[in-house]
Amino acid sequence: MRFYKISFLVLFVFMYSCSSAQINKLIKDVTSGQIPLSQDEVAEGLKEALEQGIVKGTDLASKTDGYFKNEMIKILLPEDAQKVEKTLRNMGLGSEVDRALLAINRGAESAAIEAKPIFVNAIKQMNIQDALGILKGDATAATDYLKRTTNAQLVELFKPKIQASLDEVGATKYYGDLANSYNKIPLTKQKVNPDLNAYVTQKAIDGLFVLIAEEEKNIRENPLGRTSDLMKKVFAQQD
Repeated sequence: MRFYKISFLVLFVFMYSCSSAQINKLIKDVTSGQIPLSQDEVAEGLKEALEQGIVKGTDLASKTDGYFKNEMIKILLPEDAQKVEKTLRNMGLGSEVDRALLAINRGAESAAIEAKPIFVNAIKQMNIQDALGILKGDATAATDYLKRTTNAQLVELFKPKIQASLDEVGATKYYGDLANSYNKIPLTKQKVNPDLNAYVTQKAIDGLFVLIAEEEKNIRENPLGRTSDLMKKVFAQQD
């Protein structure tokens, strides 16, 4: 009995020393489960969120029409070819243009799934300071972190996979034929570069980041997008 009296007295003294606002916040945190998390828990929660975004993003992109029928990430002809696309279509090469476009996007779709382990490895390298900065950052802070830390590595490792994919679906040949047809037009001053690899590699990677950013926004803004208890606790701190 004496123990309960002492416990009540300690609790009373603690609450008396707090402002009403502090007491209300404490009650809210306790009842809602929003007890302050450790830095390690914040980092793990953010890693879970990023991995969720990566899995969804790469799965979506690697499906048939994952790039081709998604206007956010569809890969168009390279800029120099876009400038002459109308001329090519007027010359009766419209079907060749369309075939090259489809093949380019099929190449990206085929290679997209290869990015998943590269992204996941980058997440494992995230430290606590990175995580805390991301939590308080803007709607795509985690994706921006991933972009800063993986883009160069992704280009290096992704490029041969893109080349293999482009060759497999015939994109290299179709686009090369298209570019060479235009370059043979008499008096053509602006030549089209027939090399697709570097262009499609970066566009494919950019498209993945777009999808990951969309999932990050969903997790930050929509509580239903948080699929684990730890994610719910971490992102509840920013709501």
